[in-house]
Amino acid sequence: MTKIQPKRVGIVCKGRDEDITVLNKLIESIEDRVDIVLDESTANKLQTHGMKLNEMSVDLLICIGGDGTILRALHALQTPTPMLGINMGAIGFLAEVQPEESVSTLTRLLEGFEVERKERLAVTINGTEEKMPYAMNEAVVITSKPGKMLHFAIFIDEVELERLRADGVIFATPTGSTAYAMSAGGPIVDPQVNATIIVPIAPFKLAARPTVVDITSEIRFELLERKNAELVIDGQFYRAIGKEERISITRGAPAFFVNVGGKHFLKLRDKLRDEEEKGKVDIPRM
Repeated sequence: MTKIQPKRVGIVCKGRDEDITVLNKLIESIEDRVDIVLDESTANKLQTHGMKLNEMSVDLLICIGGDGTILRALHALQTPTPMLGINMGAIGFLAEVQPEESVSTLTRLLEGFEVERKERLAVTINGTEEKMPYAMNEAVVITSKPGKMLHFAIFIDEVELERLRADGVIFATPTGSTAYAMSAGGPIVDPQVNATIIVPIAPFKLAARPTVVDITSEIRFELLERKNAELVIDGQFYRAIGKEERISITRGAPAFFVNVGGKHFLKLRDKLRDEEEKGKVDIPRM
C-alpha cells in the first residue's frame, strides 16, 4: 500500500480549554515541518486566520474532540481526506489516538502513513433533489413523538423484507455497528465486511430481528401510516419525513482514516471495557 507523506495538515478542534491545550502542543510540534490550516472556528479560538471546512484541501485532517467532531467534519468536507481523531470524548470509536499520545503519533505520521477505507451510506429521498450527507455511522428513521410508533415497510432490491410497527429503524455501516445500532441490540460487525445493518428500534413484533445485507443492495423505507417521523444522519443532520416520501439507502462514497495500527476487535474490547469500568461503583464492605 502506498504511503502518504503529508505536506499540508488541517486541524479542527472542538474548542474546550483541554482541547486547545492539545491543539497548541500539536501545532508547536509540526509547524516547522508542514503547512497548517485551521478551520474557522478553531482559528477564532487562537485569534488567527482560518478556512471553512468545505473549502479545505489538505493531505491530512486532524480532529481534536470526540466522534461527533469527526462526524461533523466528514459531513462538511467536499473532498476525500484522510482523518486522524484525537480522542477528547468519552469513548471515541472513530477518534483512536489518546491525547497523551497525540504528539508522538503525529510526528511519526509525518514520515508517511497508510490509509484505511471505511464504508458510508448514501441517503436519498425519492422525488427530491436534496443533497444529504453520507452516513458514516448510521441513518435513522424515528418517530417524532415519543410514545408513538411508526408503521413502515422495508424493501431490499425491491423485495419486501418486513412490515413493522416500531419506534423506528437504524440503517448502520459496519463502523456504525458499535454506535446507536449496538445500543438498540444490533450485532457488532467487522468494518472490513461490506454490509449494511438494519436494526428495528423497539419493534412491536417478537419475530423482528436485526438483519445484515450486502452493502451493494438498495434498501427502501416506506411509511405506511401518516405519522410524524424524522430522518437523522449520524446524529448531526435532521429532516422531517412525510408519509408520501420514500427513503433509499445505498452504498455511498467511502471515508478515509489514517491507519494507526492495532486489531479492530482488540481496540473495541478495550474501549468497551474502559466504559464499563467507568460505570463501576465501589461499595464498601461491612
